[in-house]
Amino acid sequence: MIDHKLIIKNIEEVCKKLILRNFYLDKKKILLQDQKRKILQIEVEKLQNKRNLQSKIISKIKINNKNIDIYKNKSNKINILLNEKKQKLKKIKKEIDNYLSTIPNILDEKVPIGKDQKNNIEVKKWGSPKIYNFKIKSHVEIGEKIKYLDFSRSAKISGSRFVVMKNKISYMHRALSQFMLNLHTNQHGYEEYYVPYLVNKNMLYGTGQLPKFYNDFFYAKSFFEDIQSCYALIPTAEVPLTNLMRNEIIDENYLPIKMTSHTPCFRSEAGSYGKDTKGLIRMHQFDKVEIVQIVSPENSIKALEEITHHAERVLQLLDLPYRKILLCSGDTGFSSCKTYDLEVWMPSRNKYIEVSSCSNTSDFQSRRTKIRYRKISNKEIHLTHILNGSALAISRTLASIIENYQTKEGNIKVPKILQPYMDGLKLIK
Repeated sequence: MIDHKLIIKNIEEVCKKLILRNFYLDKKKILLQDQKRKILQIEVEKLQNKRNLQSKIISKIKINNKNIDIYKNKSNKINILLNEKKQKLKKIKKEIDNYLSTIPNILDEKVPIGKDQKNNIEVKKWGSPKIYNFKIKSHVEIGEKIKYLDFSRSAKISGSRFVVMKNKISYMHRALSQFMLNLHTNQHGYEEYYVPYLVNKNMLYGTGQLPKFYNDFFYAKSFFEDIQSCYALIPTAEVPLTNLMRNEIIDENYLPIKMTSHTPCFRSEAGSYGKDTKGLIRMHQFDKVEIVQIVSPENSIKALEEITHHAERVLQLLDLPYRKILLCSGDTGFSSCKTYDLEVWMPSRNKYIEVSSCSNTSDFQSRRTKIRYRKISNKEIHLTHILNGSALAISRTLASIIENYQTKEGNIKVPKILQPYMDGLKLIK
C-alpha cells in the first residue's frame, strides 16, 4: 500500500507515476475523502475536549455536593454525538483504505516506460541454446514416452493442468528442490522454513494479492465457515514467509532477514483459458522454492540484485541457457517497484519462458503487514523494505531440463549438479 500522506502531498506527481502503470488515480475521489476525514477528525477532537471539560466540571460539582443532573445530561449528549462522529470517521477511513488497496506500488525510477511485455528490456543472456542433430521433442512427448509423466491419469483425478510424476522424473523433481534449498541455505545465507499451505485472507492482503487478484486463488472452507472467513491455498511461499514478521518491530542489527521455503503453489490460472493446458508450464498445482529478504530501505536496491543473482545461480549450476529481463512499467507486478524476470530456454518452443520473478516491493508490503524496524542510532521506528524471488519454479525448471538434456533416443541426461542428489544417476530412460 502506498503512503496516504504521500499521495495527498504530491498528488499530481503520484498521478503521473501511476499512469506509467496504466493506472488512473481518481484525484477527485481521494481528495474529497481526505477532506471529509479531516473535518470529522477535527469534530471528534473538539467533542473529546468538550467531554473532558464536562468531566472536570462534574468532578468539582460532586465535591461541592451540588446538583449535577444538568451537567450529566449535557455530557451524555456530547457522548452520543461523539460516538456518531467516531462512527462516521471510522467509515470514511475504511473507504480510504479500500481505495488505497486498489492502487499499485510506485515504480523505481530505473524501470523502463512501456505498455506491456513487448516493452521489457533484455539485460543479459547466459549460455547458448544447444544445436541438435535430431528432431527435438517436447518435455510432454519425452515424459509420456518413457511413462514417467502421466497427464491422462492426473486428468482423471483432478482435470486439466495437473500432472502425475513417477519413478526417475519424480526423483529428479525431488532432487531439484533439495539442490535449490541446499544452495540457498549453505551458500546464500537463507534460513529454511516449513510453512502452512493454507492462509487466511489477511495474509493475502498483506502481500498485495488481495483484493485485486481475488479470482486467482483456490479457497478452502469447512462446513461451518462462510466464504468470507475461509482459507486460501497459497499461490507462493512469499505469502506465509512475509507474514511471519507481521506486526513486528525488528532491531536493525537483525537485518537483513533472509528466508527460504519449498512449497506447493496453487493458482486458478484465471484468464489463461486454452493456454498450455497440457504440460508442466502452466498448472493449477506446482512446486517452487521461494526466497524472501526483509531489509532496511537503503539496502533494498542492492538486495534486488543479490536476490536475482541467487536465482540465476540455480540456472547456471544446472547449465541451462537463460536471459534476464527488466520488466517495463506496464508489466511490473502490482506490489513491486522493480522486477527482473529470468527466462529459461525451451528447445521445443524455440523461445525462452519465465522460470523466476524477483521483485523489490519497497515499503508496499511492509505498510500492509506493519513490518517495521528500530534504528540503532536513534531508536526511531521505520518501515522495512521487502523483496522476494522464485528460486526457482521447480516444474518449469524440470521441463527445461527434460528438453535441454534430451538425447536422440528420447532419454534424459541428468545434470552433473543433480547427480549426487540422485545416487549418481546419469541417465533417465
